[in-house]
Amino acid sequence: MRLLVTGGAGFIGSHFVRYTLGRYPDDSVLVLDKLTYAGNTRNLEDVRSDPRFHFVQGDIADAALVAGLMPDVDAVVNFAAETHVDRSLLDAAAFIETDVKGTWTLLEAARRQPGVRFLQVSTDEVYGSIAEGAFRETDPPDPSSPYSASKAGGDMMVGAYHVTYGLDTRITRGSNTYGPYQFPEKLIPLFITNALENRPLPLYGDGEQVRDWLHVEDHCRGIDTVLRHGAPGGVYNIGAGCERENRQVTRAILDLLDKSDSLIRHVADRPGHDRRYAVQTDRVEALGWRPEVSFEDGLRATVDWYVARRDWWEPLKSGEYEAYYRAMYGQRVPEA
Repeated sequence: MRLLVTGGAGFIGSHFVRYTLGRYPDDSVLVLDKLTYAGNTRNLEDVRSDPRFHFVQGDIADAALVAGLMPDVDAVVNFAAETHVDRSLLDAAAFIETDVKGTWTLLEAARRQPGVRFLQVSTDEVYGSIAEGAFRETDPPDPSSPYSASKAGGDMMVGAYHVTYGLDTRITRGSNTYGPYQFPEKLIPLFITNALENRPLPLYGDGEQVRDWLHVEDHCRGIDTVLRHGAPGGVYNIGAGCERENRQVTRAILDLLDKSDSLIRHVADRPGHDRRYAVQTDRVEALGWRPEVSFEDGLRATVDWYVARRDWWEPLKSGEYEAYYRAMYGQRVPEA
């Protein structure tokens, strides 16, 4: 299979590229990435010499560029997105441009290329918050932030192109994903790296927000399972059933690093902060997928990676990014 992986230099996308090239010797991967702040070519160093790997820097909203790439692929896996909730609260325009218009641009090119399969990588955040139980794929989106609203808009466009044009589409909605190579604005990598630098760990509100934590390797396997075995037009939740409060995750990180709880700083909660996410995963499990990485093992391995790879994350938290972070957040914490 010849894959076009958009956003393939980002966190989950780069893991998926390595996973695909490692597992499928006859597959090739063409990465299209705009290389915004969260896209990093260093994430792809392990595969750059592979003759089955090709990289193009560009925007998924560039119709001419996307149309020129589509004849050379059998499937599109769309990771490209603006994904940071706090950024969407400050400037929603970029999220609409990429998550809605960019997705539409890809769909337009895909429907004009017979036989192309389209997989949209989405998020459980499109469902909104749930106090008890778990969302099913048939539940309507009820997004709470400009980020989740833009992702829901992209998802609806994907569904419409399946119904209207018969495009072979699939949508995956993953829970909170963590692991190596995650940009240090999300809770786990930010708190690990802050603790290593003996900086405060700013925790929103009471810290009792609940998330289902999914290791990036399990997430990539789930996406691959849906890509190859899912039903056209299908929507599939991918979750690990590893629910933890944010404060529990924070203390687990500090314990693994032998750091004091005194680093925790409770800060004012962000507007519209969802209290709990949870999803039913029966559909993807029926295809043969199961999560394999426990939260304890996955978090320990992730902490070890950030300890060993200061060369990767320290440049991201210095210079222009450091100034931007201070201006944007002050004492605020990225989402989880």
